Amino acid sequence: MTYQEIKERERARAQALVDSIDASQDKYIVYKHQRPITDIKQMFESSVELYGDNPAFHQRFVKGEPYQTVTYREALEDVHGLGTAMIQHGLHHKRIAVIGENCYQWASTYLAVTGGVGVVVPLDKELKEEDLKALVKESEACAVFFTKKYEEIFRNIKASGETDLDFLVNLNAEENGDGVYSWKALIREGKALVEGGDRRYLDAEVIGDDMAALLFTSGTTGLTKGVMISQYNICFDLMSAPTILTVNTWDVFFSVLPIHHTYECTCGFLMPLYKGASIAYCEGLKYIQKNLQETRPTMFLGVPLIFESLYKAIMKNVRKQGKEKAVSTVLKLNKFTSKVGIDLNKKFLKDILNVFGGRMRVVISGGAAIDPDILQFFNDLGMIAVQGYGLTECAPMAALNPDNHKYMRNASVGHIMPGMAVKIADKGEDGVGEICIKGGNVMMGYYRMPEQTAESIVDGWFHTGDLGYTDEDDFIYITGRKKNVIITANGKNVFPEELEYLLGKVDLVAESMVWAETGEDGQGSVIVASIKPDQEALEAVLGLEDSKDEEKVKKLLWEHVDRINEGLPSFKCIRKISVRNEDFEKNTAHKIKRFVEANKR
Repeated sequence: MTYQEIKERERARAQALVDSIDASQDKYIVYKHQRPITDIKQMFESSVELYGDNPAFHQRFVKGEPYQTVTYREALEDVHGLGTAMIQHGLHHKRIAVIGENCYQWASTYLAVTGGVGVVVPLDKELKEEDLKALVKESEACAVFFTKKYEEIFRNIKASGETDLDFLVNLNAEENGDGVYSWKALIREGKALVEGGDRRYLDAEVIGDDMAALLFTSGTTGLTKGVMISQYNICFDLMSAPTILTVNTWDVFFSVLPIHHTYECTCGFLMPLYKGASIAYCEGLKYIQKNLQETRPTMFLGVPLIFESLYKAIMKNVRKQGKEKAVSTVLKLNKFTSKVGIDLNKKFLKDILNVFGGRMRVVISGGAAIDPDILQFFNDLGMIAVQGYGLTECAPMAALNPDNHKYMRNASVGHIMPGMAVKIADKGEDGVGEICIKGGNVMMGYYRMPEQTAESIVDGWFHTGDLGYTDEDDFIYITGRKKNVIITANGKNVFPEELEYLLGKVDLVAESMVWAETGEDGQGSVIVASIKPDQEALEAVLGLEDSKDEEKVKKLLWEHVDRINEGLPSFKCIRKISVRNEDFEKNTAHKIKRFVEANKR
């Protein structure tokens, strides 16, 4: 089959998805007429045709200077230059790694690689040198693009001679150096080649079913898997997701989550580019509030920890000012006045809204369960606050809550997206079983792991490892992870995530991990909660001295645990608690490692 025939078949496939969306009778599929796309190259080039002079990226390139804007057209010129230079230096059809802080240079490298060079391998910037070397070796990457703080690490990896690594590029360097190329210099070199008639990159063949990215997961069990994601896996998600929650050309996405994660990469980077919106890069977690004021974004993708921290900071300030009752009253009244066009929040709660820059339209939480009450607080402020569901193996999106307040369900991770299907395998009497997803977003498989791939994808259904149930409208509810479930002596299932959620609602608890130990008689399971208290909250209740007294702290925590137990069936009750002062050991996604013995103390 010729390349033209392949692309024609891919265009027909994308059009069929769009046509099925247009014909859908599902009331939650509101925003139709999506643009059919076959691969990342075609997606970005078609966006440039539509939105060429619109801003695509906002970034502070020089510390202390204002944010600068890069348009779609300017970005495409850079991508064409960079891709051409890569081919010139022998990187065509190779694996190319990229690592570093969220920035335009990282994004343009990703677009250049996936747009006609080879396979991109995003690396986790939190990993240690030996782990990065292992992933470079495993992925067979021969080139790596990095921000300046990683230069020494990759010089060492290259010098070891234990990998295929040969081509090093500093994303921040002004000029080529000793054995390390400059991102800027490569773009200049490539642009000159393009101007001279070099079309090797511009005409490069990109096939939708070929691997676009090799993504290494960071699990809580220590096992890292390489997830092979195709061009079309990503494009399928891009066409499907904005049918439930709309993205406008004037939206500004605030980018703070690590861009190597698929959640941020697909949803916070590629999605705005598909829809003609723009991306504003946060300079780091400690600059969140400052950068929100400067960039005044309209969309914010985050994990529960970020939104919980913002919520706590807002409420702490409200309490300090003695305005808790007043804020509650305004929020309640505004539910009625907003229906007749009177927005009390903008008038009386301007200080709270300004925390987000004053223009925030949508906040989306993903990656873990979030307290529905926190989502409701942001919804009451007048934003659209929802949670979604996805996994790296699904590129990553699988479900999303609608942006219509009438339809959203805070307790659910969302409605299955169009073109996908969901089923619950091995369903119990309570309707809970393993969540399985089918659709064009499901990965090609695990890299060099045929057995694990065959176990995970059965007859096209990806077995997520998440336990939960669906309602009559195909909204998904998650109860826990299959590998984490605690089975009691009488065969009952206890989901530690459920108990951790209840503990998380206690102000005195900073973090917790629920696990099971064998009973003293060697029979059954005793449910244990390892708790790291919130020191500031303890001091507010017990005072500075007593908050250091382990017995008094434990007694106070037990009062709250007992209240939680009162609302639970006996087999779910927490029977033992362990108080810890040190942080839990976590993976690079900042999730607690459940099977590390040190976390059980």
